[in-house]
Amino acid sequence: MAAAYAGIAIDLVPVKTEDKPAELISANPLGKIPVLVLEDGRTIHDSRAITQHLNRLSKNVLFPRNPDKRLEAEVLEALADGICDCALSMVYERRTRPDAMVYQPWLDRQWAKITAALDLFNANPPKLPKKITAGQLALRATLGYLALRFGGQWEKGRGRLTRWAARFDEKFPELKGCVPG
Repeated sequence: MAAAYAGIAIDLVPVKTEDKPAELISANPLGKIPVLVLEDGRTIHDSRAITQHLNRLSKNVLFPRNPDKRLEAEVLEALADGICDCALSMVYERRTRPDAMVYQPWLDRQWAKITAALDLFNANPPKLPKKITAGQLALRATLGYLALRFGGQWEKGRGRLTRWAARFDEKFPELKGCVPG
C-alpha cells in the first residue's frame, strides 16, 4: 500500500509462511513477511524499514519533513504495526498448536492489547487530509487484516473507527485493492 501511494512499482509475490518457502527464507532468514527484495538482491525486512526506504525513494511522500508531524506519523505506524503483531501471534497460536494446547490466557492478553489500541483510535481517529502518511496507511492495512482474521469481533463499539476505514477507502479508492482482505 505504501509503495502504491508513493508511486513506486513493486512486484508482489504471495507466499505461505507456514510452508517456509526457500525464496522467502533466502530473502529473510526469519521467514517473516513483508520483505522487500531490491533489484541488486539486497533485502529489507519489516514494514517500518520498508516504508522508510520507500519514503527516501519517493522524496518524503510517506513521512512529513516537519519533526513533530513526522513523529506523529511514526508513532501511528508503530501502534498499528503493534496491533498486527498481537493479532498475528493469536493467529499462530491457533494455527500451530492442537486445540487442547492453545493457551487461552495468552490469546486474552493479546486481544486486550489490541482492544486497548483500537479503543484509543476509536476515541481519536487520525485525520485524513489529502496527503496522508505511512501512519494512516499502516492503520488502514491493520484494520483490513483484523477484518480478514477477526471480522465481526474488532468492530463492535468502534463505529468511529469503522467509519474512518470507510472514509479512507472513499478518499483513496486507488489503494483499496492493497488493503488486506
